[in-house]
Amino acid sequence: MGGIDVANGVVGAVLGMVFATLFQQPLQDAWFRIRRRSASAVRSMRARGEPSRAWTTFALGPLRTSALIVEGDGQAVITSEAVHIQVLDEEISLPPDMAGWREEIEAESELSGAEGLTPVWNGPRYAVEAFDISRTALDERPEVHLRLRPTDYYTFLAAQQLDRRLPGGGTPRSRYLDPDHPLRAPAFLQCSFAANVAVVTADDMLVVSRRSDRVRMAPGVWNSSVNEGLSRHIDSAGRNAPDLYAVARRGMREELSLEPNEYSLVLLAFVLDVDKRHWSAHFYARLRTLTREGVQARMSRGVADRWEHQATEFVPFRPADVTRYVLSADRIHRWAPLAPALFHLALVHVHGRTAVERAQAQVVRRL
Repeated sequence: MGGIDVANGVVGAVLGMVFATLFQQPLQDAWFRIRRRSASAVRSMRARGEPSRAWTTFALGPLRTSALIVEGDGQAVITSEAVHIQVLDEEISLPPDMAGWREEIEAESELSGAEGLTPVWNGPRYAVEAFDISRTALDERPEVHLRLRPTDYYTFLAAQQLDRRLPGGGTPRSRYLDPDHPLRAPAFLQCSFAANVAVVTADDMLVVSRRSDRVRMAPGVWNSSVNEGLSRHIDSAGRNAPDLYAVARRGMREELSLEPNEYSLVLLAFVLDVDKRHWSAHFYARLRTLTREGVQARMSRGVADRWEHQATEFVPFRPADVTRYVLSADRIHRWAPLAPALFHLALVHVHGRTAVERAQAQVVRRL
């Protein structure tokens, strides 16, 4: 009987090894699929039980940004006559528990100048007091009402420290911002308004710029073709409010050496970076005759604000090509928050929403 037991044990061990070899991996794979589907079902049940937010930031496949498209879909154009800007007289002031941060920045800049280094220039800027949208009575076209207050660059830098601890506890983000109401924010936290332009050459190449490592905000990231902030000193002649189209044209001249007669320009949307509270007017510009080579040659002969950019690339302005470029492994985590939404809106304006979303879906499926 002992021999039989040994033989049975050997046979059982061999059969166990065969069974494990043949069936263990398929069983593990099946168990993994069951767990994954169960988790997905639980997430879906939770999602169905929770109301979805009406305001969600721009996303494209695996790319998630903090860019909230407040007005505009890329298809309709927002004319300059539809934008009403009022500049209020009272300058923005920081609350007492943040005022010291601005003084730190001013002292740091003065020290840099005394040591022969480049100080931070305290340029005059605008803060966004309010942004309101209405519709015309007959054709329901958008009417934008923007109220601005005077501020400066030091105040902007102080207000960018949204996650710095306040003396009494908490942070500016936790104390003054409500994530469920992204359009509500005190003006002292919204000291940035810029024009971002997607520029396409006459031979259908999208211009993409990379910010210099020397700039104070967001150094080294890939960005729109042109990015120009509102300046109280430059963009407000006398007591007149700034013209956003004029700001975009100034950016085209200073960053790409292009004159207004060389391109068409349309305003597509207003977008807010809800993380940093940066407002933007998103424009699309089409060059009339200058090709990629023409733009490169023009820039080689001198650009006013060359120091702001360290590289310029050109991408075929087709939905699939731009989408692959935006989502490429070496780019996807190196974008300025507002740039991908700008390129998407420009594509929709030129190629139509259906064609753009179809191409984007195909690219995302193949990642």
